[in-house]
Amino acid sequence: MSANRHSNERLTPALAAAPIVMLIAMLALSVFLFSSDASYGANQIALVLATGIAALVGQRTGIPWREAQEGIIDGIGVGLGPTLILLAVGMLIGTWILSGTVPTMIYYGVQILNPQIFYAASALICAIVAISVGSSWTVAGTLGIGLMGIAGSFDLSPAIAAGAIISGAYFGDKLSPMSDTTNLASAAAGVDLFDHIRHMLWTTVPSFALALLVFSLIGGGDASTPQEIEALQQSLQIEFSIGLHLLLPLALMLFLVYKRFPAYPAILISALAGGVFALIFQPEVVQRMAGDDSLGKGLAMVKGVWVALFAGYEANSGNEFLDALLSKGGMSSMLNTVWLIVVALGFGGILERTGILNYWLRHALRMVKGTGSLVATTVATCVSTNILAADQFMAVALPGRMYRDAYKEYGLSPLNLSRTLEDSATITSALIPWNTCGAYMSATLGVATLTYAPFAIFNIACPLVAIAYGFAGLAQKPLESPTDGGNAPAAA
Repeated sequence: MSANRHSNERLTPALAAAPIVMLIAMLALSVFLFSSDASYGANQIALVLATGIAALVGQRTGIPWREAQEGIIDGIGVGLGPTLILLAVGMLIGTWILSGTVPTMIYYGVQILNPQIFYAASALICAIVAISVGSSWTVAGTLGIGLMGIAGSFDLSPAIAAGAIISGAYFGDKLSPMSDTTNLASAAAGVDLFDHIRHMLWTTVPSFALALLVFSLIGGGDASTPQEIEALQQSLQIEFSIGLHLLLPLALMLFLVYKRFPAYPAILISALAGGVFALIFQPEVVQRMAGDDSLGKGLAMVKGVWVALFAGYEANSGNEFLDALLSKGGMSSMLNTVWLIVVALGFGGILERTGILNYWLRHALRMVKGTGSLVATTVATCVSTNILAADQFMAVALPGRMYRDAYKEYGLSPLNLSRTLEDSATITSALIPWNTCGAYMSATLGVATLTYAPFAIFNIACPLVAIAYGFAGLAQKPLESPTDGGNAPAAA
């Protein structure tokens, strides 16, 4: 800690800006040279080089390499939990397709969901489930997969579909008492969990209503014809045994999360349940996946499920559209995203250890002149931390700790701080390609982060609504007393 304080004293604007300017320049060059393929290696190199510049800044300000390396390792450690979840989701996608769970979701989904209201309906469904389970990641990794398949069946835009799914998932996540970020934000600001959720309604409800309106207006005018949908359903029936019983792995997953079962084992159990269902209900499909006639039936079945777990499902129906729709999943499909998360979190870790991150956070406070600028600066700080630290938990915790006194100085209840943390740090994390959330959503839904980002209407609207409320003085709860710090949330 003493080295960190010392480095803060010796940091100059030029030194503190060096790794950030390097990162921005390299990322811009990466996108220019590699376009949509930038996240498949080029961005990772940019982050590694920027980490090296940050290490050199640390050397200049008295941080030895050993301590800088510890910061990198600590930063990466923050992402180990999400990384395990990401790998488990890859396994789940593979076995849920193999078992017929995803094909069944597509088969019945195209019957129930009207393409004209598909985007709005998807957002609403994901919102309701996310409130129940408290996890945007779980919703995207379960319902989201099926909804993306249905969108593909309707020939609807995958980018808009992903934006609708993410909008609904994050709305529900924010308002769920079971959400980890909701608990973290209330704890960081020192307020009661349920007071925090009630205060968030002021910004989340109008933002989500706007999102639903936009998704309703977009509609699905270019959807597939009923004949094309019928042909797809026939192809699904030829390839898989279809039935409502095959939705039980999905029901198991949602039940486990609702019961507060930890995310990683819950997803892993659900992935294995998909493998069991595949053995029971799709034996011919499993044997085709094994691709080895020399094995006995038993070993071939084991190999088929095993392949789906690590390599995903590969469809060879002869129907090009169906094959593209269902050929996905497996742990290996998530490795590029894991690579991106590791180097991004390493960069965030060294920025924190060298004091660069805190240096800029402290300077952000100097721009505060009133309630509006305080809220706007909080939002900007949280978004910047999401970009630099690549993790929504750091983007909630660090600004939450730094801005507590500032809100009290302006006569504002810490509930305003906790709400703003969620309106910015939690919500915008899914819009940044190298953030753990943006990388996860892209890998899970199969759409590049910057491609779906313009259509994540709720995620864009919420921080803007928060800033507008701040400057208009709307829904800004005053400090009840000079010593009011809120009550620590019992669930945190």
